[in-house]
Amino acid sequence: MQWNAFIEQQTLINLAIVTGTSLILYLVLASALRLISNRFAAKASRSSTRVYHFAAQMLKHTSRILILAFSILMALKLVDLGPRWQSTMEHGWFIALAFQVALWLDMGVRMWTESLTRDGKTRNPVTTTLFGIMIRILIWTMMLLSILANLGVNITAMVASLGVGGIAIALAVQTLLSDIFASMSIGIDKPFEIGDFVVFDDVAGNIEHIGLKTTRIRSLSGEQIVCGNSQLLSRVLHNYKRMNTRRIVFKFGISYDTPTAKVAEVSAMVQRVIDQVEKTNFDRAHFLSFSESQLTFEVVHIVQTSDYNQYMDIQQEINLGLLEGMRELDVRFAFPRRSVEFAGGELPEIAVAGVPARATERNDADTFGN
Repeated sequence: MQWNAFIEQQTLINLAIVTGTSLILYLVLASALRLISNRFAAKASRSSTRVYHFAAQMLKHTSRILILAFSILMALKLVDLGPRWQSTMEHGWFIALAFQVALWLDMGVRMWTESLTRDGKTRNPVTTTLFGIMIRILIWTMMLLSILANLGVNITAMVASLGVGGIAIALAVQTLLSDIFASMSIGIDKPFEIGDFVVFDDVAGNIEHIGLKTTRIRSLSGEQIVCGNSQLLSRVLHNYKRMNTRRIVFKFGISYDTPTAKVAEVSAMVQRVIDQVEKTNFDRAHFLSFSESQLTFEVVHIVQTSDYNQYMDIQQEINLGLLEGMRELDVRFAFPRRSVEFAGGELPEIAVAGVPARATERNDADTFGN
């Protein structure tokens, strides 16, 4: 009975030592984390870099339960435990540390994605969110596998099974995965962004939304056009939002009756007209060719804006100037003309209002004769 009482007394003493030490260590660790977090927060307010802000937030979100678990594990080092308890403690240390590191990394990834979306540094928040989810899944998967490996579980077969299952799932949803990877490609390579004006096939409009599977375009006629991301990337796409200047080529024709001297003056007149228009630069104007019913001129000018409405205003001003300049030169614009020559035989009889032409001529002669 004395021996049992001694054992019970020693157990109570060990329990008291572990409890007291755990509480003290918990308070010390929590206070230290709070102090370091406040220091980082103060430095973050004075510095433009976001490293201190990330560090402060990660330390502030440290799990208090894990701090208590660390405190208990450290306190248990002070008492004499058996080999079985010692092995259990070592596993407990690793599990708590792995879980806390995973929490810190998960918090860091979430803060990174939120900061990119909030600060406007990314034009494709869906892709950023997708990257964040994939990284977080990888973090927690690695944490789970490391804990299982530490506990002695053979994870080789498990990883192989997951690989085979992943291949089967990928084959089943390959269309969806192709659109998802296309969305990632759009987010990384940025061939277009939200707000860009694009043209492909018979579609023309502004990019309104870039999603995980589809991209939505607001067309010029008002309806919304939904395209799969993979299908969109497989087409030749014209992005007019990123066009700094427009090279405009247009043609017009003048009559064949125009004297040669005035034909030579047309190019100089075109240059004078374009030089007077703002936001465009004259490139060239040449008598290009002898066409079917006109003398064709080709004009090239560089519009210094990507806005389509401004380009149309500039072209309209040039066209009005050309009309005025052609009148001053007394040169006529050409229009389609076709001459038909009848050789030999008699002209076919033409009926006018159902009456043959010859009868009409006789009636007219009788009328004038009377």
